[in-house]
Amino acid sequence: MLSTQAMKIISFSGIDGAGKSTQIAALQSWLVEAGFRVRLLTFWDDVAVFTRFREFISRRAFQGDQGIGTPEKPLHRRDKNVTSWPVAALRFCFYLGDAVNLSLVAGRIANGSTDLIIFDRYIYDELANLPLRYRIARAFVRLVLKLVPRPGVAYLIDADPASARARKPEYPPEFLRRNRDAYLSLHRFTGHMSVVEASSIGDAQAQIRQILIEKLAAPQRKSVSSLPVLP
Repeated sequence: MLSTQAMKIISFSGIDGAGKSTQIAALQSWLVEAGFRVRLLTFWDDVAVFTRFREFISRRAFQGDQGIGTPEKPLHRRDKNVTSWPVAALRFCFYLGDAVNLSLVAGRIANGSTDLIIFDRYIYDELANLPLRYRIARAFVRLVLKLVPRPGVAYLIDADPASARARKPEYPPEFLRRNRDAYLSLHRFTGHMSVVEASSIGDAQAQIRQILIEKLAAPQRKSVSSLPVLP
């Protein structure tokens, strides 16, 4: 993987409803309080290529609901849970484009005055949608990982699929179980994602901060000694 921007990047990945947004907001506030200049990027809005075309294809071909599901208004999305081989082939093309653009976006920001870039989702969230049991998919993952900058910390927010679906009802329970398994397989495959175990919001925050302190300290970056003391 490229390493030029690595220690500037923090990424959050995980199944829908895992609590990524809550943890990202908490970590960002904690880092800003410590004096770090933090930039937050959303992978779909700031990195993914041809997003309108991809959304159009999803609506027309799969006929799923759009938007964000809530307990009061559950949705039945059909996009990444569609797993036919023609769809997988399209994903290979789109994800390769996303990987190239991710490297460009991260490089531009890393050369600026930002201390840390936090990604709400990363390339890992796309790779988890691929059929990793097949050799061709694993070979594609290896290729993509060579193209993109490896984060200084790559969080995988683990969650019980049933609890995640209760918070964000968008996908069938069986898909969420498979998707969680895919993330954990990707964690083992890459060897560098940090799993934040399913727990309370406060316990997860403590895990995230401790991982950051342990992994992100480096002589050429702002010292993590400026971070607030862990509770």
